[in-house]
Amino acid sequence: MKKILDSNLLNHYIKKHNIEQIFDDEILKYAQLHFYQKEEYILESEETLEYYYLLVDGKIKIFYPFENGKSMLLKFYKDFNTIGDLELLKNIPILCNIDAVEDSYLIAIPSDILREKYFNNIKLLHHLVDSLSEKLYGTINNSSYNFVYPLINRLASYLVAHLTEKNYVILNSSYLEIAQFLGTTYRHLNRTFKEMESKLIIKYDDKKIYVLDIKQLRELSKNIYIKPL
Repeated sequence: MKKILDSNLLNHYIKKHNIEQIFDDEILKYAQLHFYQKEEYILESEETLEYYYLLVDGKIKIFYPFENGKSMLLKFYKDFNTIGDLELLKNIPILCNIDAVEDSYLIAIPSDILREKYFNNIKLLHHLVDSLSEKLYGTINNSSYNFVYPLINRLASYLVAHLTEKNYVILNSSYLEIAQFLGTTYRHLNRTFKEMESKLIIKYDDKKIYVLDIKQLRELSKNIYIKPL
């Protein structure tokens, strides 16, 4: 991790993401800008939350580690999102591992200062409630959908959620990341892409998926869209 001592860049991200709507100027005076390189870990399970983070540029992944050494991918975040809501609110150790998928910038605010001085701040409390509610909704929605529906339905839902007006999808995530997100393996995902292509629903060419039959794709998606990566 590298602290970026560039107030202009920090202010650029604050304005770009309307962070003044989340924090008062009194809180923002403590804000720092941190840079994480691709594949660098940001937070590690069981550590103490030193900073409350706001992802302002880049891409990160969140996964839950189990005692047997395995882990479960929970979510990818790209561009603006927050990290450490639950740990900040409950003052508990970090629950999940978080890594940078690509070079990423995060605004960091010391968690101790937020707890000690600003836990009665209405804007901060509203932000925490909204953020936790959105994450809970996304987790329940995606987990339930992955559990109930076959992969072809989940993949169709994912494609519909990313569909452009020109009826194609540009995949900004790797096939492995998409497979993890949809709760499957790379091989199963690849077979399902080929199955959809054989049915003339899509045609895929590396990172671009052309939709040939939008009606059939929407029917497969069950109109329940997985929250995107």
